[in-house]
Amino acid sequence: MTKRRRARELALRILYQWDIQKGDIDSQIEDFWKQNPAHTDVQSFAARIAKGAYKHIKEIDSIIERFSENWAMDRISVVDKNIMRSSIYEMLYEKDIPSNVSINEAIEIAKKYSTEDSGQFVNGILDRVKRELECDKNKDLIEHG
Repeated sequence: MTKRRRARELALRILYQWDIQKGDIDSQIEDFWKQNPAHTDVQSFAARIAKGAYKHIKEIDSIIERFSENWAMDRISVVDKNIMRSSIYEMLYEKDIPSNVSINEAIEIAKKYSTEDSGQFVNGILDRVKRELECDKNKDLIEHG
């Protein structure tokens, strides 16, 4: 497993923990590392993804809601929701990471941590987000919400 895949999985676990417990993301991350030590590079990338998704959660959630037709946010599993939050954060704000990489990683993580159908569900939503981003890179997705 690559360091980045490991970091993405840990970011999912951090966001999952936050989503269940709420509270301050920084203290959640600090507590998480006490229980789940990892290499400094892995911790750094995982924390960046988790904090970024958290910081932009309202806009990311509005994107998920827009593209998940007939699925209210409260109907999407906590795991799938946080996998998509991380991936959409990467697509929007981590410009050095190709969207296809973010999507493929999200699909693999969904297959590992969620249900049998989650990979397909996550792929469908993230692919639509990617296509919209490619159609007009200069427009803000939130304006369409």
